[in-house]
Order: sequence, then structure tokens, then C-alpha cells
Amino acid sequence: MFLPTTSLELKNLGWDCPDIILVTGDAYIDSPHIGVAVIGGKLADAGYKVAVIAQPQIKSAADIARLGEPKLFWGITGGCMDSLVANYTATKKKRHGDDLTPGGKNNRRPDRAVIVYANLIRQYFKDTKPIVLGGVEASLRRIAHYDYWSDSIRRAILFDARADILAYGMAEKSTLEIARRLKAGQNIDNVRGTCVIAAVPPAGYLELPAYEKAAEDKKVFIKMFNLFYANNDPITAQGLYQKHGNRYLVHHPPQPHLSPDELDKIYTLDYTREVHPYYLKEGKVRATDTIKFSLTTHRGCFGECNFCSIGLQEGRKIISRSESSIMEEAKRIAASEDFKGYILDVGGATANMYGIDCTRKDTKGACLDKRCLVPQVCSSLKADHARQIRLLKNLRKIPGVKKVFVASGLRYDLVLADKKSGVSYLRELCRHHVSGQLKIAPEHVVPSVLKIMDKPPAQKLVDFKNLFEKLNAEADKKHFLTYYFIVAHPGCGEEDMHALKSFAGRALKINPEQVQVFTPLPSTYSALMYWTGIDPFTGKKIFVEKDAVKKQKQKNILTAEKRRK
Repeated sequence: MFLPTTSLELKNLGWDCPDIILVTGDAYIDSPHIGVAVIGGKLADAGYKVAVIAQPQIKSAADIARLGEPKLFWGITGGCMDSLVANYTATKKKRHGDDLTPGGKNNRRPDRAVIVYANLIRQYFKDTKPIVLGGVEASLRRIAHYDYWSDSIRRAILFDARADILAYGMAEKSTLEIARRLKAGQNIDNVRGTCVIAAVPPAGYLELPAYEKAAEDKKVFIKMFNLFYANNDPITAQGLYQKHGNRYLVHHPPQPHLSPDELDKIYTLDYTREVHPYYLKEGKVRATDTIKFSLTTHRGCFGECNFCSIGLQEGRKIISRSESSIMEEAKRIAASEDFKGYILDVGGATANMYGIDCTRKDTKGACLDKRCLVPQVCSSLKADHARQIRLLKNLRKIPGVKKVFVASGLRYDLVLADKKSGVSYLRELCRHHVSGQLKIAPEHVVPSVLKIMDKPPAQKLVDFKNLFEKLNAEADKKHFLTYYFIVAHPGCGEEDMHALKSFAGRALKINPEQVQVFTPLPSTYSALMYWTGIDPFTGKKIFVEKDAVKKQKQKNILTAEKRRK
């Protein structure tokens, strides 16, 4: 069910004003794939009157003031992506398209959207109700961080946004707790899973190096980030604080992970899976083409690729939905009037992590001294794809479903590590669940670069390719692998691109096409390496390509077609 977004809808509901107004940088799509719809739905399910303002104009009060002021709080998100990632390419060129804006033009999302929206509210509502930041942009910028677009260390985003509190991560629990406390007239200074600004640091919390020191000394910045990264698991994390000028950012420990039952309940909410008509009249939102008939099976990622922010946002523990929950959602999709019989994706950040994780995380948290998949798949992980095989088989049996595709990328090293069901899983995909291509992301093949990225060795890629081709031949299919590569990552020079080009032609028999220039995402280890030129795990200096022309040259080396003689 759509949350209201216009004054007429408020009137029809008999509301004088909402309890909570959520402001987002995306069009309002009522879908379980969209954070503002999930948070709004959970708040509404708890009895709060919630409204949404999507992509407000920033040069007038026309949009931001059209619903009045909320009784409890404003919630702000930049949308499903960091606004600067959404607005600019890796070489800082303006993006013209936006799949989350009506009409597909990138003309509605401001740079640093979270800051802009917070200050827009302050402009038109003096001494207003608390402003709560959330979503990817706020979450990844919650402490002092390297900002690629200004090539500088920026303050924690709460200071620039002049907001009251920041709910980081997926934030369902912390947002509900904020709402409960505000309704009860209680303070919100010590909610788990949030950051606030304080005049004095809290007792018993770890001190991060001050913003000013981290900004001027790269080794101090490394120390700061290591402490921050090590304290993001809800089982083991300590509270943190960081001085900014004469005030302190207070980073409370994370909220506990959702249980599978709690995750299931998110998907029982009455989503329309459509764009709200108020925004749809401005044009089609292309993102709905892929998410409307797709299923999310789990949350989190234990891959910990150094360039990726998913583990920090969703958590390093996999929370898997029950098969019954996924089946019920699939049946609702199949009953849709415009459903053509094709479920376009069954997966998550990584499709084949469903139902797989290390049980020690439940009581001891994620390991601080090693990672789950690199340099090899940990024996404690107990990789077994049997549960995924069963789920896919059952989804195929739903009346009205012609095909079920797995479009999310796979961790091929995880498939190979599963000696019990890995081959059966890949066989199942080849026979029934690949729509022509299967996505994998080796990113590189040169050992030194893979180590810095924290990706598996190239031989694993070759072994997986050989297995995939063998199973395709058995099934008499003509599917192929789509390989995703990153160029100009820290540690990668032109000689490494020539080596990757040679490998791609020799071992993979391809000319790479899915190639992206590395983007240093806030609060990732790769961004830290890009800024400092130092490998934080060894302390050794590494090469970092920062020249835009030379970054493009690396890409050109990889994508260039061979000349015919």
C-alpha cells in the first residue's frame, strides 16, 4: 500500500499531519527492494502515520513543505545509492541517465543529497522536529571519511547536514526505536545503531583519532579506519567517539542483526511494487523493469572485497529468509496482472550465499583476524548449496511461473568449495536458471592486485569456467559467462592491464566488455588505499593511479579489440 505523498492523500486519510515524513533522493517506488519503502512500511505497520516526499525541488518550499511538519521526526535518505556515485562516473563525468528518476534523466538528485535535504528542511522549518539521517550515503559517511569527489577527508556527515541523529546500516530496528522514544517523550541520544553529536565523550567508548589529525596524517587515518572497521559487528563492537573541533561524534554499537523471522516479516508488508502515481506521471522509472519481478533471498555479504561497501551496510553475516516466505512472495508476484511468467532474479548482494554462513558469528561475531573466503574458503563456513537448489526447484513449480532466473552475481570460489552440492547447484543453474549469461566478478587476475582487492586466485576462475562449460555441454545449452573487471584499482598499473588482457584472451577466450574504472567508495579499504597510497594490512607503499587520462588508458588496454591481420 502506498504511503501518502500529497496533501490530498493526507486529507483523504483524515490526517492533520504525519507522525513521520521520509525524504528520499529516488522516485517513490513501493517495493521491498527500496529502503524508504521498507522503513516506511515498518513504521506504518507499527502504527505510525508515515508520509513520503521523493526528490523534492531544492530551490523552493513547494515540495518539502507540502505536507507540513511531522509530529515526531523527519527521515532523510539520499536513496539507494550515494548521490555522488549516482551523479558521476568514476572519472567524475556527469551521468546523464538515472534509473531511479522518472523519465530516466539525471535531473532530480542533488549532489550530497543528504546534506542538501537536511539543510532544505532547516531553511523552511525553523527549530523543527528531529532530523534523522539514514540510507547508504549517510551510513558510509558516518565518520570522518575520504571523499573521492573533493579528494579530501570530510567530516562525519552529521556535522555538515546539521542533523540530530544518524541511523546506520539497514536501520529498521534503530528507526523504530527512535520513533518509539520520541513518541514517549524520551531522549534519543543512546540508541544502538546510531550516531549523534555530543559535547563530551561517553564513558567506556573507544576513542578514534580526531578528525583534524586523521585529515592531515595518512597513517593516523589508517589507524582510525582500522578501529572503525573492527567495531561494526553487533556481537563484538565497542562504542566509538571521534572529536571534531570542540564536539564529538558518538558512534553507538550496531543493533543486533534481524532474525530470519524478522526479515521474513519485512516481506509480508503490502507492497504495490509500483511507482507512486504522483511520480509516475513524470515518466517511467526504469529500475522497476528489474526489481518488480525479482526476489531477495537474504541480507548481508561475507565476501569483504576491499572495494565494496555491502558488508559495512548490510552486515557480514548472512540472514536468510525462510523458503516459505520466499515462496509466498513469488506467488504474489505470479498473481500480478502484468506478470509474464518470468521471475527475473532470485538472490541478493551475492546470489549463492543464501543459507550459507558460519554459525560462530551468532555468538562470537565475525572474525577479526581472518576473512571467510580469502585466501581460501574457511572450513568453518560449511558451504552447502542444497538449500538453494531446493528453493529454486520449488519456485519453478509455482503456477504461472515459466522461468526463474538467477541474475545476481555468484561467488565462484564458494561454488567450488562446496564439495557436496556445488556441482549440482551449478548444473541446476545451467539447466534452468540462466538467461543466456551468468554473472561473475573476478575483477582481476594478477596475484598482487587480487591480494589488494581481497579476491580469490585466478586459477579458481579457470576451474569454474571449465566446470560451467562442461555442465552447459551436458545440458546442451549455449550459455556464457559475463566477467566483470575493475581497472585502476590501487596496486594496478598498465603492466597489470596487459597481463589481464593476455589472460582474458588466452584462458577465458574473451575480449572483456564489462569493465569499470575503480571508484573509491566512502568507508572502504580500497578508498583508504587510494587516499594514502599504503596497503593498510602490510604498511607497504602501493602504486595508485590518480590521473583520469591514465585510468582511461588502463580501460582501453583491456577493452581494445585485437587487430585482424
